[in-house]
Amino acid sequence: MKKYLFPTLTIVCLMIGFLIGNAVSNKVNAQRFYIQNGQLFQQPESKIDQVLDLIQAGYVDPINVDSITEEVTKEVIKRLDPHSAYIPKEDLEMVNSELSASFSGIGIQFSIQNDTVQVVSVISGGPCEGMGVLAGDKIVMVNDSNFTGKTITNEKVMHALRGPKGTEVKIGIARSGTDEVLDFTITRGDIPVHSVDAKFIIEARGNKAKGDEAVKIGFIRVSRFAEKTYDEFISALATLKGQGATSYIIDLRENSGGFMDQAIKMANEFLSRGDMIVYSEGRAYPRYEARATGSGRFQREKFVVLIDNFSASASEIFAGAMQDNDRATIIGRRSFGKGLVQQQIPFADGSAVRLTVARYYTPSGRCIQKPYRLGEQEDYAMDLLDRYESGEFFSADSVHYSDSTVYYTKQGRPVMGGGGIMPDMFVGRDTTLYTPYFNIVSNRAYTYQFAYQYTNKHRAELSKYKDWQSLEKHLLKANWVPEFVAFAKEKGVEPNAEQLAISRPLLVRVVNAYIVRNILNDEGFFPLFERDDDIVKQAVKYLTE
Repeated sequence: MKKYLFPTLTIVCLMIGFLIGNAVSNKVNAQRFYIQNGQLFQQPESKIDQVLDLIQAGYVDPINVDSITEEVTKEVIKRLDPHSAYIPKEDLEMVNSELSASFSGIGIQFSIQNDTVQVVSVISGGPCEGMGVLAGDKIVMVNDSNFTGKTITNEKVMHALRGPKGTEVKIGIARSGTDEVLDFTITRGDIPVHSVDAKFIIEARGNKAKGDEAVKIGFIRVSRFAEKTYDEFISALATLKGQGATSYIIDLRENSGGFMDQAIKMANEFLSRGDMIVYSEGRAYPRYEARATGSGRFQREKFVVLIDNFSASASEIFAGAMQDNDRATIIGRRSFGKGLVQQQIPFADGSAVRLTVARYYTPSGRCIQKPYRLGEQEDYAMDLLDRYESGEFFSADSVHYSDSTVYYTKQGRPVMGGGGIMPDMFVGRDTTLYTPYFNIVSNRAYTYQFAYQYTNKHRAELSKYKDWQSLEKHLLKANWVPEFVAFAKEKGVEPNAEQLAISRPLLVRVVNAYIVRNILNDEGFFPLFERDDDIVKQAVKYLTE
């Protein structure tokens, strides 16, 4: 039966695309009537409506028209740009929660290891805190049903543990040193979603010519642009300034974007009144300009912005505004190149479509969006791999622009368009410490798995340390590397003494950082993990010159 429907579905796909575009432009009359030259006319029924009516009324076999519509909608969205997306009803809540200020659940961070859900940490202020659930516990039962095995996925865990606030979920816990399964009934509650992963002070020495005085640099990592990102960011800035910071590093690496208004609010803190932040426009989307109000509290502070190949969308808006207004130095590697604006349109059945309605432009007029062809998502997704293989991650000379147009910043510095933000100071990836041995154990997540197992084995001892510096000193003395080599060998990775000697400093830093995170969360993880990062070191050097 499906083969007879295929030509019809193809036509349906094309027609739905036109209808969606018209609906978003707000040019379609919601009623089936329009006025022209003072006369009332009835709008003709669209072909898609006619086709569906014909199928429903006269097709030889009973057909679920709703299911056809669902599949057709998915197909037509695939034929648009890579960032337009159809979101089924069952996925919408989870997708929206990624950028919301909170969601309802039990309040744990988890990891799936050996087909078992393991509690990495209990979120402070969440429902599980004070209930007796501990880091290192294994969730083996949910609502009296077995919850282990190869069918357990991150999505299945979140679906089971998340739910409306005030509802209950029963979990069974397996705990080291206890033979019986421990039962806990948890009432779901609000779990905060943070977008500022870390804030801390980097202490450095200033330029010798200026007295080699001590300098305090505030480091802020923003992982996404969610509902409360601006509030978290301002709070972090205030905290670091209170701790003596005189300059700042704003880390937007691997930040894939989110709400544009949050990036605009952040940019406003650093720019003078009237400075352009971003503008956007589309075929049916009127030009919108965002300019600084002059109310920003950090208009004079010196700072840099870190970006990489995975910084996208709202991250690029912020970085582009700082670069084009000559307000901050951008350090790192060329950003992703997502300059399309999506609008989420809900449907009556609880699903939604995120439709691209406009492009956004930096103050100099650059469209950050990298090239794409309609309906070719796979080629688009391979772009980063192509950039990696071309050498772009390692050398600025390997960066190729699709648009040769030169744009100019507020002070007349030339900047390039054609896809992404090119940093003012390029820092290529350093692969000196990367060997095949390290790549294997890292790519297979053995570094993460070992860190978790090591933490559980020594949790009582490790928990005595309240800051990352003292915990790292303890871990360096512990010399767990031979234990790791044995662990990796059990997983099928044969040891290589020569390669291990080369990668040892990197291996130690990464695993120690994971162990610290298991004990002290991200506030302990990032200062250690970023300490020897080449981009961060370049930023510190620039700010202390």
